[in-house]
Amino acid sequence: MTADPGTPTATYRLQLQPAFPFAAAERAVPYLASLGVSHLHLSPVLEAVPGSTHGYDVVDHSAVRAELGGVAGLRALARTARAHGLGLIVDVVPNHMAAPAPERLNAPLWEVLRNGSKSPYARWFDIDWRAQDGKVLLPVLGGPLGEEWRRLRIEDGTLRYYDHAFPLRPGTEGLPLPALLDAQWYRLGWWRLARTELNYRRFFTISELIAVRVEDPEVFRATHATLLELVREGVVDGLRIDHPDGLADPEGYLRRLDRAVRAATGDGHGGDGRGTTPEGEGGRRTAPEDGDGQRRTPEDERGRRTAPEDGGGRGTASDGENGQRRTPEDEHGRRTAPEDGDGLRRTPEDEHGRRTAPENGGRGAAPEGGGGRWTVVEKILARDEPLPASWPVAGTTGYDALHHIDGLFVDPDGLEKLTALYRAFAAPPADLGGDWAATVRRAAREVVTHELAAEVARLTRTASRICAADVRLRDHAPWALRTAIREVLVRLPVYRPYASVGTPPATDADAVLLRSAAAGAREAFTVPLEARVVEVVRDAALGRLGDGPDHRDFCARFAQTAAALRAKSVEDTAFYRYTPLLSAGEVGGDPGRPAVTPEEFHAFAARRLRDWPAGGTVLSTHDTKRSADARARVTALTECPAWWGRTVAELTRSAPAPDPHLAWTAWQTALALGHGDAERLVPAVLKGVREAGLRTTWTERNAAYEEEVTAFLTAGPCAAGPSVWAAIGAEVDGPALANALGAALLHLTMPGVPDVYMGTEHLWTALVDPDNRRPPEPGAERQAQGLAAEKPLLTRAALRLRRERPEWFGPGSGYAPLTAEGPTAAHCTAFVRTGAGGRDGAITVVTRLSRRLAEAGGWGATRLPLPPGRWRDLLTGRTAEGSAALAELLSRLPVALLVRI
Repeated sequence: MTADPGTPTATYRLQLQPAFPFAAAERAVPYLASLGVSHLHLSPVLEAVPGSTHGYDVVDHSAVRAELGGVAGLRALARTARAHGLGLIVDVVPNHMAAPAPERLNAPLWEVLRNGSKSPYARWFDIDWRAQDGKVLLPVLGGPLGEEWRRLRIEDGTLRYYDHAFPLRPGTEGLPLPALLDAQWYRLGWWRLARTELNYRRFFTISELIAVRVEDPEVFRATHATLLELVREGVVDGLRIDHPDGLADPEGYLRRLDRAVRAATGDGHGGDGRGTTPEGEGGRRTAPEDGDGQRRTPEDERGRRTAPEDGGGRGTASDGENGQRRTPEDEHGRRTAPEDGDGLRRTPEDEHGRRTAPENGGRGAAPEGGGGRWTVVEKILARDEPLPASWPVAGTTGYDALHHIDGLFVDPDGLEKLTALYRAFAAPPADLGGDWAATVRRAAREVVTHELAAEVARLTRTASRICAADVRLRDHAPWALRTAIREVLVRLPVYRPYASVGTPPATDADAVLLRSAAAGAREAFTVPLEARVVEVVRDAALGRLGDGPDHRDFCARFAQTAAALRAKSVEDTAFYRYTPLLSAGEVGGDPGRPAVTPEEFHAFAARRLRDWPAGGTVLSTHDTKRSADARARVTALTECPAWWGRTVAELTRSAPAPDPHLAWTAWQTALALGHGDAERLVPAVLKGVREAGLRTTWTERNAAYEEEVTAFLTAGPCAAGPSVWAAIGAEVDGPALANALGAALLHLTMPGVPDVYMGTEHLWTALVDPDNRRPPEPGAERQAQGLAAEKPLLTRAALRLRRERPEWFGPGSGYAPLTAEGPTAAHCTAFVRTGAGGRDGAITVVTRLSRRLAEAGGWGATRLPLPPGRWRDLLTGRTAEGSAALAELLSRLPVALLVRI
């Protein structure tokens, strides 16, 4: 069997790191092939900061990461995978690169710091050269410059500060230190200045990740040449695009990538239809000529970028820091994508399940070249937000599926009671965790005025120039523009609008959302004439005020800032403040309305199959705050809210917490794990209280409070004895396992391409930090008993069925709900997947709200009418036909996977 370069049947995500390089992944291939997946899904493979455990901090796009085994190791992995019938999907990071220490690790950035805005690499990075007197602010100092002065030194022709090494502007080497600092193209500053003074775009609020202007064709070619070569060679079979909402023009990028991939697979040329970099002896890449005649820097014998022509090597790897800066790993580990459909018609698909160009040609015609490759985007969608139909992708990575699956196991009545108990116990103010909408709005205001102050300041400067250049727009004061920008941003209910100068918005909804946000923003002004500035901001965000550099810059940067604001205010703040049910606070989720009815689930699945049948689906990722099985345990609390209210009150009396909100969230976090493991629980809860920002933050640490938190965790959840956990298990374990098995089977059989996160074929309860930094252990023996032992069997059966019968699950397949009949029918969710024309197929049956079902007396006379024929359960071997009694069909397991005999 050979790997299909088209739509995968299922993927398996591996988090590569130095402790788990390509060779380790290669050793895991036989096990993963036997599991039933069709493709390995690899975290970023290009050169990253030494020691990085995630790889999103890329420093060199032209080289495969040496710590993982380099290009030879990746090619060997691809050969072994293909020999076992598997392909490779790789994670692509187009939005940003690392601003590392030492800085020479990022050769293009080093060149910009050395030669300023005239450097040929200046176009690579999203730097506002009009600010900071034409210099790049580098917020790397542990304190104000006057206090850190004595720690700066000149050494080997570079300016040194702890692990940092900065280039010197030519001709300034012999100057006294004060004059030398003033003469550089960069300004060293206190790390706290980043909040208000930073003049380069970054990944959210992480200054160590500098944004890349991939919208520039030359930058695109340079940053994608190696990737496209790997596609051309057949090493890479598909792509996951990280954080597309950070890009100036997501659709433009995706179209350029699609053309480049098709060209690479069609005639051996990559880079948007242009030739890729040739290789010299030993497979080394030689310096190419990019489209404008600029030459890229050459690479050394390991395929890494060497220093620019002015000299300097790569420097040595260093993981240390001055203790003041946050590293990319403090909070890096986000990403995602929810709901795709709202009834809009989609463009047709090609043979790989990808979206082709719309028939009207309005957004571009289908490119020529090869057949392309399966591509999904980590796009986070609001609950009813569609993925733009014109994007040339197979779909999202699948967070939308996650929320529909999880929501099916939330008891809405129990959630209402649980929320009331939470409010009575924790007593949070409405806008600090008491009410979801109010909490989101306050968090957004805090983030837009503090963490994103520099981004808003850039937008204000740009808007001021637009107004000054047009007599019709003059006399809008900077304070009014700044206020209007903030007020519109905080009212956007989605990550970002998709608009550009000179073209209509990607969807009508974008214009509607901006108009609605602008209408609300007027309330911030008391003088009606001053409120007109809101319309200026709205029209600038929609690209309707003109077509100049500032107009294009504002339109793009407004959308990019909106995405950062949504991520930081909702996922990194409000999720940690509003905590009646922790499992509802997942990437792209809606904790204010997490429950999903069976009818809503079926409608979503039908839209998925119609609109994005080859899009991804996930339950656990490297970014989920809790693994699927951990969430399943927390969700079970909606079936026993009164018990939980009594339990947390009793536990808190025996081990008092610094505040009741902490007690509620800490004990739910411990319940998610199923035990009080201090090594995992303490860092996870500390991360949560810093993200919440109620009494301590990442940048304004309250050391005394954090010590109290640690002491409480140590004396409370981490010290709880076996009797406590046995009592909790007696209430939660059964429903949680039913939830976990049900969610797993839905994930593996619903429309879309399921991605199995490493280790989740077994029962796995984990937290984002520190668990997402662990090396993978594929194939490791796990001790499991009872229903927990059934999860790997279920996963293997479903994955193998998908691989053996792709016509039942992929593009062109069928999906139809099956409705149970009887007094407890609401506890059964079932559907049938079929091939073209409805022939043959598989039936999925899951139990929802199992505790409520038991309280109602079980299945009783409830039956599930099956399609004609005799069916066999792949999980238990039972057979059924006609109207099957659920009491018999689900007597051993709460789920069933049936195929016609």
